[in-house]
Amino acid sequence: MILLVFMMKVYSTACPRNCYSTCSLKVHVDNGIITSIEPHPHNLATPEGPCLKGLSYVERVRSPDRILYPLLRNPVDNEFKRITWNDTFSLLSEKLTFFKEEYGSHSILFYKASGTSGLLNSVSLNFWEMFGGCTLTYGDLCWPAGLEATRLMLGENKHNVPWDLENAKLIIMWGKNAVESNVQEMIPVENAIEKGAMLIVIDPRRTGTADKADLLLQPKPGTDAALALGVARILISEDRIDHDFITRYVLGFSRFRESVEKYTPDLVEQITGIPVEYIHKLAQSIGEIKPMTIIPGYGFQRYSNGGQTVRSVLSLQVITGNIGKKGACWHYASMQSYIFDAVHEPLSLYPDKKHDGIFRRTISTAKLGIDMLETGDPELKMVWVERGNPVTQNPDTHNVLKAFRKLDFRVVIEQFMTDTAREADLILPAKTMFEQSDLIGSYWNPYVQLKQKVIDPPGEVKPESEIYYHLAKKLGFRNEEVERKIPAPGDTPIENWLIRKLEPFPGLTLEKLKEGPLLAPNLEEIAYSNLTFNTPSGKIEIYSEQASDMWQVDPLPSYNEPVEAGSPAEEKHDYPFVLLTPTTKNRIHSQFGNLKIINHFNSNPYVEIAFSDSRERKIREDEMVRIYNKRGEIILPVKINHSLLAGCLVIYNGWWITEGGGVNFLSAPRETDMGYGAAFHENRVDIEPVKKKKDNYEP
Repeated sequence: MILLVFMMKVYSTACPRNCYSTCSLKVHVDNGIITSIEPHPHNLATPEGPCLKGLSYVERVRSPDRILYPLLRNPVDNEFKRITWNDTFSLLSEKLTFFKEEYGSHSILFYKASGTSGLLNSVSLNFWEMFGGCTLTYGDLCWPAGLEATRLMLGENKHNVPWDLENAKLIIMWGKNAVESNVQEMIPVENAIEKGAMLIVIDPRRTGTADKADLLLQPKPGTDAALALGVARILISEDRIDHDFITRYVLGFSRFRESVEKYTPDLVEQITGIPVEYIHKLAQSIGEIKPMTIIPGYGFQRYSNGGQTVRSVLSLQVITGNIGKKGACWHYASMQSYIFDAVHEPLSLYPDKKHDGIFRRTISTAKLGIDMLETGDPELKMVWVERGNPVTQNPDTHNVLKAFRKLDFRVVIEQFMTDTAREADLILPAKTMFEQSDLIGSYWNPYVQLKQKVIDPPGEVKPESEIYYHLAKKLGFRNEEVERKIPAPGDTPIENWLIRKLEPFPGLTLEKLKEGPLLAPNLEEIAYSNLTFNTPSGKIEIYSEQASDMWQVDPLPSYNEPVEAGSPAEEKHDYPFVLLTPTTKNRIHSQFGNLKIINHFNSNPYVEIAFSDSRERKIREDEMVRIYNKRGEIILPVKINHSLLAGCLVIYNGWWITEGGGVNFLSAPRETDMGYGAAFHENRVDIEPVKKKKDNYEP
């Protein structure tokens, strides 16, 4: 017993997934094996610890399905065979040199996503810069339309600290299901409710979050801007606005007031499907209850009108003066802990208009497959993928697969055999969060954290920075350049690299971060409390010339019918359902679903249909159905949902094609109106019973 206690160690670390919470964790390690994961008490935003996904890391790190060695596809039998790292680096050096000499370095596409965060991710671009450049992607699949909309109006993206939500008297979850997508946020929300706050949920679905609400409104998908502008009209006409705040801090209100006159309650009911009395109820609540916090989700800005929708909803926060005060907050995203970034998102996601000659070409993430196929001079010959699963997660899976299969060579860094890894010629084993130290921020909580190494990588897994280091050496880059841009392998060089990153911030040290999370320097606990705004006018810009100049949209918030929802009448008849593809609490998009503990609760994909629609179509519970449009089809069992808005279908995103999923066979390669986001939530489909399930995957 004494020996056991001596060998047990407890480490502070943090989850680096693309998730709001960025939970701080206490990890127990016994003789090199992770035995348990617990909450870290120093993080006020995540006091109750990780969700089921976080707890599943115990399984994930030592899963028997994990890739532990480099794997090369054998062209004879099309199977993957284990190869040595020496052979791997020789092959990579040979391929990279060949494509660069024959076609130019931009014949190679480097695709990175947000599967895991950390400063060491920057090493990849350092390598490709040394290589002489490559083709990159611009834009993002997740949230840039909303980021850009917020930046245009408020000047930057930040919000009050999460625990300030307890001070709100009115909380509106607009298109967000925090019970599943941001479980930690429900702690202060429920505390606010216990203190008497009102919760309103606006969502086509009745979710777990909606079950806690005082009022649920279910607008037709893609019509949220019309609802917001109609509410703004009522607030203005009934004089429920903050005149002093508007006069001192808002640009363009008089034009905005004129522009919303057309959004009468009757018109808004016609557009959104929400009865007039409930439109007035929403307006009454917003006008009478202060302070108010609106918490928008990311789903409703993944439409072709997404940016303008966010600006429209944000205008309600502005005209009621609910900015810069306790409990009064636009709670979309906060970059306050991203202290290491020279340029914050969304600006860092945009294509560089002053090409430096090294990274002179970028293609759209939202239109990845089409752009890959149409790229020439030089055409793409090779792809390198890390931190992402584009075959499953990017819009227009058919063309993404076609583009990948057209290439001469595909490299994927992965932990598991995902749909994208199955398309590779060479798979390199990726580290988990426990196998290399790194620094991370959060787009929801205000902490800087150390994702601390707690175990050594199993098998022959090498952290990505180590892969780049050895490959750079193999390619013959100058030693001094390699050492300057890529940390050498080993714990000490990595820690020294991180220490140098911390030097501009005297209050942050690696030793302190090893104990737990630290609040970001210069944190504004109440965002915009000084009522200064980093916009051209120095005010909140409801009227934005930048919006017009950069994105060719109305300088005022406006409602534009979504492209696909606004398709010709005959197409609406052919594809009468709007497909919703939300996230589920048991996955972060295409991550975690392959683990046994997750499969125990969420084992198979399915499609949800409203009761009234199922009765009209004569579709029975658990029946196999075909969901299709002109782009593709998938076949799934059906679940009847008695609370879903009629005319909508729901398939949770992230299911692998090999698991029977693949919602992006149905999605279009379409960008949002601003921010270069992916408008892949905007899809019309139809549904019909089938007798037998088909195999969608083409190996």
